[in-house]
Amino acid sequence: MIEGRIFSAAVTSRRRSKAWAAVVLFGLIVLALGACGGDGESESEEEREAERVTIQCEGSAVTPELPADFPTVEGVTITKSEEAGPSQVADGYYEGSLEDAYEAFKTAIREAGYSVIFDEIEEEDSEVAYSGGGENTSGIVALRTNCAQSGRISVHITNRPE
Repeated sequence: MIEGRIFSAAVTSRRRSKAWAAVVLFGLIVLALGACGGDGESESEEEREAERVTIQCEGSAVTPELPADFPTVEGVTITKSEEAGPSQVADGYYEGSLEDAYEAFKTAIREAGYSVIFDEIEEEDSEVAYSGGGENTSGIVALRTNCAQSGRISVHITNRPE
């Protein structure tokens, strides 16, 4: 009699496990199908442009509080520099194209003795992450095509001690 109850409990337990496995599998399938949404091209160029935040890329030049050996890039004007916790943040703009700004920063960072640990360029933005230098810092240069002024690229530099 006890053996029958143990067998019955084991069968019931397996059925519950199979039921839960089916529920979990169904949930994963639903999530996977949801992630397969559209191709992202249904949005018009005007809608994408309206969603992008436009900023003013102008102002008087300031001297940023970046490491002494951090490279300067020709065509860049830094208009704001501030502390954000242990990080230094500098904002400004670059006169030229996104591709030119990306290449100029990547080259200048390497030539200044820093390591480029990540870099990427896309249609409307770019990043160059770095580490090293004489003060052993790391950070990222973010470049965006969101300036209200034509022919300018916004520059956002975040530098922090390692």
